[in-house]
Amino acid sequence: MKRRQFTHAIVAASCAPAAAVLAQEPYPGKPVRLLIPSTAGGGIDLLARMFAQRLSEQMGQPFLVENVGGAGGTIASGMLARAAPDGYTLGFQATTAAVNAASLPKLSFDAVNALTPVSMAARFPLVLVVNPAIPAGNLREFIALLRAHPARYSYGSAGVGSGTHLAAEWFKLLAKVHMLHIPYKGTASVMPDLMSGQVHMLFDGVPPQSGHIKAGRVRPLAVTSQHRSPVLPHVPSMAEVLPGYDLPFWTGVFAPPGTAGAIVNQLAAEIRRAATSAQLAGKLQEFGAEAAPMAPDEFTRYWKEQVALYRRIISDANIRLDVG
Repeated sequence: MKRRQFTHAIVAASCAPAAAVLAQEPYPGKPVRLLIPSTAGGGIDLLARMFAQRLSEQMGQPFLVENVGGAGGTIASGMLARAAPDGYTLGFQATTAAVNAASLPKLSFDAVNALTPVSMAARFPLVLVVNPAIPAGNLREFIALLRAHPARYSYGSAGVGSGTHLAAEWFKLLAKVHMLHIPYKGTASVMPDLMSGQVHMLFDGVPPQSGHIKAGRVRPLAVTSQHRSPVLPHVPSMAEVLPGYDLPFWTGVFAPPGTAGAIVNQLAAEIRRAATSAQLAGKLQEFGAEAAPMAPDEFTRYWKEQVALYRRIISDANIRLDVG
């Protein structure tokens, strides 16, 4: 080897370790954006901020919550799908993302595969509540009542294609009953009509219904998780009467497509640490939620199962959604 070539080889070899160090600088080395598919103040936003605070404390960099509402959450999902896969833009998504992926094929991005599942964060059941005047003291009696009067009863939801709508439609399919669907602009808008008896049933989150349940303004008949909720231990799960029914509301963290496996695994480990911390456990319980961290491969399987389930519900219930 000539002297000049030998010198170049020595210089290149001495620089290689430095380049490797630069390429593997600790993550995160700067603030991380956490996109939320809703406006500030809602349930998803509150849960996201709980996790963002814990992750900031654990990882030594701010996790900055950025609310990106509109278009049923698809604007935030699209921004995440197009973000750089460097771990500095993440999304705090929820059940709605699976509903969108199942029902909106004309989106500008692949809603199923463009999001990289990192870990579930938390989940909580919906609760089926009815007007107290309904002559049914439990879920079995309610199903029998609906079968006996197939054209008499109605239910409200947060809108066509919402999680509360699809939860009710799956109940109808499994229970083999009929109810008229009346969509509203949110479950809060349903409450006056539910309490006055103009509509008869509603699926909603446990936290917003807890006060109504305690005051006797509505009667809870079942929760949509596979097991009973510790917040409503006296209320049976839907699966106790309708085997196979399991439809909790969940939240989780996603990354852009192509994000390095090392970053995804690191984030998943930190989310697990945050979710199971004493600081967060109590807050989640107050919210009616439970920690539900998952490894990336487990969450990926769950994500695809959820999309498939919602596709099945939409198809079997013959639901027509705006896919334009």
